[in-house]
Amino acid sequence: MNKKMLLSLIDKEVKVDRGGPESRVGKLLSVQEDHFTLLTADDGVIYYNTQHIKSLTINTKNQAQLGIEIPRKFEYITADDFKGVLGKLALRWVKINRGGPETLEGVMDYVDDDYITIVSNEEIVRISLFHIRNISYGVKLEVPKDANAKANANASANNQAKEKSSNSKKDSE
Repeated sequence: MNKKMLLSLIDKEVKVDRGGPESRVGKLLSVQEDHFTLLTADDGVIYYNTQHIKSLTINTKNQAQLGIEIPRKFEYITADDFKGVLGKLALRWVKINRGGPETLEGVMDYVDDDYITIVSNEEIVRISLFHIRNISYGVKLEVPKDANAKANANASANNQAKEKSSNSKKDSE
């Protein structure tokens, strides 16, 4: 992917790849020489190695699909290159290559020039840096309490409406 083109998409919602297990939709937070950072509603912050990206899609008609608002104090790891991001993720719980058979979760133990080491369950797994398509760690946007309260109130109202409908059907029989 061309860095100049990616820079023009910062703060826009994009879809990474057209489909498949690695495809995600989110807000482009930053672009570096060999990677970019995407904020998604479900997975939080994901770092993509640009050499593995096939396409980026922008929905020109509806830019606010996710409605992601980034709080002022929202912080995430930044580095000049992808290996630098990996180094800053040492000793954190990470998920690598989201989706598909190559997905791996565990604690990143060690970063070398050629590979990283992940401790997953009772295994120590070494992964070549070249084969890491994306990586994320536990940072996610917190949903405001008001939004949770509204969602719970809507669910409760829906349940009450269903009960009333069910009761009125029983009464009419």
